[in-house]
Amino acid sequence: MKSGLFFSLLGLSAVAAGSDGRALAQEARQGDKPNILLFLVDDMGWQDTSVPFWHDTTELNRRYRTPQMERMARNALKFTNAYASAVSSPSRVSLMTGMNPAAHRVTNWTLYKDRGPDPESRTLRWPEWNVNGIAATPGVPRTTYATMLPELLREAGYRTILVGKAHFGAMETPGADPLTLGFDVNVAGHAAGGLASYLGENNFGNRPGEEQQSPFAVPGLEKYWGEDIFVTEALTREAKKQIDTALWLDQPFFLYMSHYAVHVPLDRDMRFYAKYEEAGLDPREAAYAALIEGMDKSLGDLRDYLKEKGVDRNTVVIFLSDNGGLAAWGRGGRPGTQNFPLRSGKGSAMEGGTRVPMMVEWPGVTEGGTNCQVPVAICDLMPTVVEMAGGDRSKTVQRIDGQSLVPLLRGDAAMGRKHPLMWHFPNMWDAEGDGIAPHSSIRIGDWKLIYFYDTERTALFNLREDIFEKIDHAENPRQQKRRERMAKRLTAELRRMGAQVPWNVARNEWCAWPDGSPYRIRLDRRARKVVGESGGGSRLR
Repeated sequence: MKSGLFFSLLGLSAVAAGSDGRALAQEARQGDKPNILLFLVDDMGWQDTSVPFWHDTTELNRRYRTPQMERMARNALKFTNAYASAVSSPSRVSLMTGMNPAAHRVTNWTLYKDRGPDPESRTLRWPEWNVNGIAATPGVPRTTYATMLPELLREAGYRTILVGKAHFGAMETPGADPLTLGFDVNVAGHAAGGLASYLGENNFGNRPGEEQQSPFAVPGLEKYWGEDIFVTEALTREAKKQIDTALWLDQPFFLYMSHYAVHVPLDRDMRFYAKYEEAGLDPREAAYAALIEGMDKSLGDLRDYLKEKGVDRNTVVIFLSDNGGLAAWGRGGRPGTQNFPLRSGKGSAMEGGTRVPMMVEWPGVTEGGTNCQVPVAICDLMPTVVEMAGGDRSKTVQRIDGQSLVPLLRGDAAMGRKHPLMWHFPNMWDAEGDGIAPHSSIRIGDWKLIYFYDTERTALFNLREDIFEKIDHAENPRQQKRRERMAKRLTAELRRMGAQVPWNVARNEWCAWPDGSPYRIRLDRRARKVVGESGGGSRLR
């Protein structure tokens, strides 16, 4: 009797949580479509794993212990040239919308309504970017209105689940709540992009009985308050419960397992910390390595649970990070060296800021233990997942910049990319370091060009020959034509997407495009604002 009552309540709560009155009989049944586990790690560097994503095994690969990633890699296609944005919110918005940051204009991290984190600058003023994030309905000020990935999957019959970090919209805006963006279930996701504490004994940063709470306190995990448990483990347990509910409802599921790890603070996961300290690592680096291994355990636990439930052969697992590893501050060792052989880290235009680990396991489709060297980006995952699920991406209100990776997953050697990979950050991250500056960049083949708006300097690197980005070819006479072609192509792509640029205070005008051409403006007198080339607002603050 108790078990029957439990399942009745479970079914009713599931319907109440997100079916929006849709009859469950109309849903796709479990097994008709592949389940999709999208496992996103926060701030994990390209080499923060024992799985090499380069042709050599590095010192960092030997430092970290990620046996579950190793196990997954034996069954997955590994992308060795995968990219995201240099900071969190732009990557996550691209993941949900398929748009490049130049187009969605959520170009820096979000938290507070109507204001961004860009520090004051004596030389530049920042464009009026979308500081409030994304919204699934039009008319929300300073947001990107778009059709979201989970909404398309829900229409395709999926139960859509978010467990962990959201970071889609600023506080007090609709996008702060993932349930407004197409998710049926939200566990612990809110506006913040970080966390106050990993520790259950610290209530994950919540202060019961106090009126003033940290915006970084993790919500929704009250049952674990006061316990000796790490948030990574608590979220993994909650994810298992959500898998159980989807299987009981006989629905295919999209589980967006979005860990807060390995974002600061570097709280010590004592399940793993001691061995790294005993190995002689700096205490901060030992704590970081323990965060990595705790995340890895979660990956293994979920893959094992899928097998235990008999759905592992019908579940796609996608693994990646949202930006490069933290290197400017807060880590042991000399700043900027934590992602070697890559240069710099999170927030930077250099490879250490944007290149990320990524692999995909699609049973019966991907060839395990293989590598793909084709450059891909996080915005490609939205159309990829929709195609895997048999969804209809033509229903989006936005133009999708990403391209489906399904041909690569099926074994094709190339994908015929319509537009080159490019990055756009007309902002300033709240840190100082190598390559941390307002910039736009583009990769075409082996070559990468970066344009910095504050200095109007261009850098040009051959990544196949020089992944360290030590040799700048921008002033090499033999590469002048290449530099000019790439700057023009980058400018054309930015214009196509309606990108914004900063304002040059000294010259009292908008910064020029990467090819040196002026950013043309017009004055909308009725709206009393300056309007950029695309017609989008670029109002000064």
